[in-house]
Amino acid sequence: MPTYTMLIGVPGSGKSTWISKQPIDWGNTVLASTDHFIEMQAKAQGKTYSQVFQSEIKAATNHMNKAIADALANGFDVIHDQTNVTAKARRAKLANVPETYRKVAVFFSTPNNAELKRRLDSRAGKTIPANVVIGMASQLEMPTEEEGFDQVHMAG
Repeated sequence: MPTYTMLIGVPGSGKSTWISKQPIDWGNTVLASTDHFIEMQAKAQGKTYSQVFQSEIKAATNHMNKAIADALANGFDVIHDQTNVTAKARRAKLANVPETYRKVAVFFSTPNNAELKRRLDSRAGKTIPANVVIGMASQLEMPTEEEGFDQVHMAG
């Protein structure tokens, strides 16, 4: 049975680090991430993530949504790497995942303020305004099976 894995957490909570440490069969798995697309565009343009974010986020979102749809239509595993902070937003995304998929949530708790600042500051060329991160953290809801997940895991 293919698996759709939704990562849930604010920027700097460890989602991308978690992916890098997983034994993933990339021949059968699609990484759906706006950040990944934006980072590739920035590299191609010789710019930073922050420099191209505004001009590329719409294309990145479209690219990610198409990648998810194509992967689901073809039975590939999906790792959905976005913040996915609210239950309402997650339910809308899960509604597109076929019943033939196992739906897994991986929740990343928000680090304390000092650690979060350290992590966010360590990303050269990628600045997320503090008010944006604070806003996401204030909306962050723990995922539940009632939302439509078959399994909910706590990362770390």
